[in-house]
Amino acid sequence: MMMNWIKNIVFISLLAVFFITSCNWDSGSNDNKAFAKELRGTWVSNDPTIYSGTLIISSDRITIIGYGEDQLPPKGGNDNNRPFKGFTKRTALKGYSEEGKIFINDGGMVQEGIPYIYWDDAFPPDYRKVKFLRFTFGDRVETLEYSMNVW
Repeated sequence: MMMNWIKNIVFISLLAVFFITSCNWDSGSNDNKAFAKELRGTWVSNDPTIYSGTLIISSDRITIIGYGEDQLPPKGGNDNNRPFKGFTKRTALKGYSEEGKIFINDGGMVQEGIPYIYWDDAFPPDYRKVKFLRFTFGDRVETLEYSMNVW
């Protein structure tokens, strides 16, 4: 009888260890970080005359479309001003926002935070809420917008 009791304890302990490891439970993990709710959505370049692109932001992913090397700056321009230069394009990359910066995991490493400014235009006459996201790359400002119906 005692032997069955010990077998049950060992079996339950192994089952608990398996359950905990399969859940990938790690209280020190950064996996819980997410983009702020106001940043989630599809953002497009406000002025695509030089560079054009789109950001698609979900709770924990960001996809950068456009802003490619084929978008050359005007004659005498500085390619260091190209938005999101060096980031993998057209792939959903893990990321999050924190204290006015977005962080993107690209190439297995979280890249240096990119500062942003967020604001919205409450209710323009056409009943659309427009949100803006502004970044500075080099000495160039890139503003993106997201609009949605409020009715």
